[in-house]
Amino acid sequence: MAKSSKNTVSSPEGLKLLITVVNRVKSEYYADLIQSHGANIQCFVSAMGTSTQVLDLIGLSDDRKSAIFSLIKADKADELLEVLGERFKTIKNGKGIAFTVPLTSLIGVSVYKFLADKRESEMLL
Repeated sequence: MAKSSKNTVSSPEGLKLLITVVNRVKSEYYADLIQSHGANIQCFVSAMGTSTQVLDLIGLSDDRKSAIFSLIKADKADELLEVLGERFKTIKNGKGIAFTVPLTSLIGVSVYKFLADKRESEMLL
């Protein structure tokens, strides 16, 4: 960010809403992973996955899921999606889906600073 005067704010970095759906028992693991990549705010929502009757009969389906909504900086999105994709492949019972939605506008500098986890000294130009 370029610095010009003490009381001005530069163009904000883009933010994205990361939506991650995972097995409920793995939600804390994935929330910690996402937070380690700079997420400032996360919200968990209980969800149900689809299951088939055969899987239900033999006890292999656990359709309890968590949807994790996280706010991340746009420049971290590709890296984080790649990390999540790799973990979905390698963690036992850790499969899931993740995608981002760009946030195109926010009202107020204070709201942006909070959502982007910006400190006051980082915002001064």
